[in-house]
Amino acid sequence: MTNDSADSLTEPLNQLLDEAGISSQRTLIRRILSAGIGLGHDDAERLDLKITAAAVEEMRAAFRLFAPYRGIPKVTIFGSARTQSHDPLWRSAESVARELASQGWMVVTGAGPGIMEAAATGAGPERSLGISIRLPFEESPLDAASDADHHVAMKYFFTRKLMLMKESRGFVCLPGGFGTMDETFELLTLQQTGKMEPQPIVLLDRPGGTYWRGFARFVTEELAGSGLIAVNDLDRVLITDSPEAAIAEVTGFWRNYDSLRWQHDQLVLRLRAEPTDAELADLNERFSGLCEAGAIERSEPLASEVADDDVLHLPRLVLTPRRRAVGDLYRLIRALGELGSAPKTAPNGLEPADRGEAA
Repeated sequence: MTNDSADSLTEPLNQLLDEAGISSQRTLIRRILSAGIGLGHDDAERLDLKITAAAVEEMRAAFRLFAPYRGIPKVTIFGSARTQSHDPLWRSAESVARELASQGWMVVTGAGPGIMEAAATGAGPERSLGISIRLPFEESPLDAASDADHHVAMKYFFTRKLMLMKESRGFVCLPGGFGTMDETFELLTLQQTGKMEPQPIVLLDRPGGTYWRGFARFVTEELAGSGLIAVNDLDRVLITDSPEAAIAEVTGFWRNYDSLRWQHDQLVLRLRAEPTDAELADLNERFSGLCEAGAIERSEPLASEVADDDVLHLPRLVLTPRRRAVGDLYRLIRALGELGSAPKTAPNGLEPADRGEAA
């Protein structure tokens, strides 16, 4: 569809939106409608149209599922559907979910058996959200996550995976098969490429387990060893066999850090409490290798932040980081939470502006 054709649709689409009573976000809704009409002009195949229609419908259903809980922090728990209730991994997932739910978090799962059921059970029906996948050879979603107000079923893995990640502010991955590996690598890819803002990621194993240590060895020896990723790319995750450490990582990550924003080469970190002069000097000494130039400094809101009224009340640090120093950035965020000036606990009402994949 040409630009002229798209322009000619503006008035008819505006009339349609008027008749439908749509008064907000009209520009974006027009883009969605125009893209659909464009597929008609492209003479798209029936299968292409079915994929598009189903994906949009599934995303709409998931957006509606999350909408009532948008102001509540969420953690997604991944893991095998084959894990049995007597397995220590089941108990770990259940205990992590139960404790985070008691601290005001909601737990998001794939609404299946195994680790997913353990997490949903630990969180309880009011504190769990399930996003299941419709498969011809799998059983129905577990009862704990089948409530229509807390569950949505999807046909496609890509839409399901998007919604398992978009709304959450922390991730706990327990051992699993191809699906868990896919989800874990997706998380690491989004973080490495900057398509998702920094989030705490925990790889939680059974006591004395070797699953995630073996994973780390492969990543370090084969991927980093071959120069395919940076040597510190796994510094963004915590590998542990302790549910308590997993909980502390998820909540502690947000104790002082709130959000970030890029302005050209500068990175702005918004905090909950301003560091002292001595703390700032110590941060600069410890993280001197993170900066491409200059130092970590206090800052007033930048012009772009003021223009967008972007959490202007929060204190800020600004730096010019090396672009591939993501592991160092994670260590800095954790260090900010350990400062004496930092709040003692993360607030329960964490409410991000938009923590999902970047637009």
